Amino acid sequence: MRKFLIFIRNRYQDIYKISLFIIAVLILVLFIPREGKFKYEFSRNKPWLHEDLYAPFEFAIEKPEKELSLEQAQVLKSLKPYYLLEESIFSEVSDDFIKSFMEKWRDEYGDTSARQNYRDRNLLLATEILKEIYNRGVFDPSMMHNEENTSGKVVLIKGNYAKEIPEDSILTIHEANEFITRELNNAEQIDRDFLSFLLFDYLKHNVTYDEEKTSKEKESLLSGISATRGMMLAGEKIISRGDLITPEKFQILVSLKNSYEVQLGTANTYLYILIGQIILISIAISALALFLIFFRRDIYNDNKKIILILLILLLMVFVVSMVITYNKEFIYLVPLCLVPILVRSFFDTRIALYVHLITVIIAGFLVPNSFEFLFLQMLAGISAILTVANLERRSQFFLTSVSIFFTYSILYTGLNMIQEGSISAINPVYFAQFAGNAVLTLFSYPLIYIFEKLFGFITDVTLIELSNTNNKLLRELSLKAPGTFQHSLQVANLSEEAIYEVGGNALLVRAGALYHDIGKMDMPVYYVENQTTGVNPHDELTYEESARIIIDHVIRGIEKAKKNKLPEQIIDFIRTHHGTRKAEYFYILQKRDNPDQDIDEKEFTYHGPIPFSKETAILMMADSVEAASRSLKSYDEEMINKLVDNIIEKQLETGQFDNSDITLKEITKIKKIFKKKLMTVYHVRIEYPA
Repeated sequence: MRKFLIFIRNRYQDIYKISLFIIAVLILVLFIPREGKFKYEFSRNKPWLHEDLYAPFEFAIEKPEKELSLEQAQVLKSLKPYYLLEESIFSEVSDDFIKSFMEKWRDEYGDTSARQNYRDRNLLLATEILKEIYNRGVFDPSMMHNEENTSGKVVLIKGNYAKEIPEDSILTIHEANEFITRELNNAEQIDRDFLSFLLFDYLKHNVTYDEEKTSKEKESLLSGISATRGMMLAGEKIISRGDLITPEKFQILVSLKNSYEVQLGTANTYLYILIGQIILISIAISALALFLIFFRRDIYNDNKKIILILLILLLMVFVVSMVITYNKEFIYLVPLCLVPILVRSFFDTRIALYVHLITVIIAGFLVPNSFEFLFLQMLAGISAILTVANLERRSQFFLTSVSIFFTYSILYTGLNMIQEGSISAINPVYFAQFAGNAVLTLFSYPLIYIFEKLFGFITDVTLIELSNTNNKLLRELSLKAPGTFQHSLQVANLSEEAIYEVGGNALLVRAGALYHDIGKMDMPVYYVENQTTGVNPHDELTYEESARIIIDHVIRGIEKAKKNKLPEQIIDFIRTHHGTRKAEYFYILQKRDNPDQDIDEKEFTYHGPIPFSKETAILMMADSVEAASRSLKSYDEEMINKLVDNIIEKQLETGQFDNSDITLKEITKIKKIFKKKLMTVYHVRIEYPA
């Protein structure tokens, strides 16, 4: 047990990384439905490239979707919507109407027996009109059915009876008003005005659309349509190798594929399908892990980077899974090109392409027409990577979106022309999906920001924003310590030129160089580059006090950077730009003026740490060389060469680059660049051989 615990402790990091990949595999397997896959890929109007195919079992030949849709549309033309007439409404209205009639008649004519016959004639006519209207039915046009009805007839249900009638025989309120006016105009010896106003007040809707019965009738009509046409018997030859896949053969193959996958979904095959999915997903994720181990060890060693890559992959496969579950017709609306855009924002184009490849392969297990899906997604992803290869402006996200749309559209058109032999079968809905897909990729910008904050990473876009000299912190530096600001600009130029030569993140080193000395803002006059009056405040301090002020600019810079919420990657440049070197000027003076005194070297030594990357190492070199170059009494090729060589050699001797991934060959190149740049800055003319 003890040995096992020791093994776990010693291999903790490797076990943790393996666990991350295993968890990713398990989650991905959960996303994938337990469906078998037809082992043959085929396309309409292309040759059958596999061996002769015989029906493995008896199956029905399905009708093409277009043909089935036409038959359904044809049979639905005979569908007659159902309406329900509520007879109880007339009884309620009739009683209220008679009561109201009698009251209003007394108010109008008084209670005299002389007009009784006239009253009865009016009442009889009014009730007959009202009865006729409610027998025909009054419906609300806003509640009308939305079914296609070419027959012009509906089925009206009264009580237990259903009767087919012309649809226009049912009245609207407006038509009922017209009917009342017409009937009253045709009658004699009545009070038209009295009756019309009274009747208009008693018109109500008594017919409603019966959606439930209409739906049942619709289902009944559709159920009468056969979804198949003919059968293929077990052992019957379907297609020979090399035969052209005609539309008829294509439909037979589609029918076989659907029947085959239904049979694979039975309980007997579930376990085998699950095991197969685990094997395939494991291999795909293992390929990603091995790629990181052999080619991008820096990413593999950083657990947060692994988690970010796996999270992006899992999120996109999850979205694909959800779309397939609810409606696979919208699969091309899923913005899979977000994967290479997001990965490229944090890493390089090679890792972006590889992660996109793995994501698309895994997503291909879920979708129909896997080859077509892989082909479109791979090339669209490559198009996205090419447009964000050098991500320097936010406008590039819009250009990427446009590029993705055109890539999808052109590829789809080409594939469709190959498969159909014409452009008539091109479905405009796909172009709408491609446009939606392209628009959704614009969400990459807020997603990048979210991932930056969640994982503490930094992207090129952020570095460009930080490198803007109008940034609040840099503006403050230029006002409070103009000499330091100019020094930082020169260091940034030197560092950027060097990193271009030896390889690395030029944007990162430039941003780091611009902020590396922000700690000098608090006490700018104590630094020689800001002393313009000829007064040196160090003359009134001891060497230890002066050294402490100089050394503390690193601590103050870190505090100021954190207060202004600069990324940790930028703060690393502030921490390491002096490493564990000494404040040489005051240390040498202390030794010279106090030869017999024991000197506490810690008082004159920076706290470190030493640089731990190529970028931070180059910044240290550039910072020291640029600062020292300002103290030269004369500027010539020999003096500059000697200065650069001495400073960098001393940094090497004191082990300042021991933790950096930088080689002696690269350092030699860097020295040449610094010499060339400094000679350009100080206008040194190169001596030509005699």
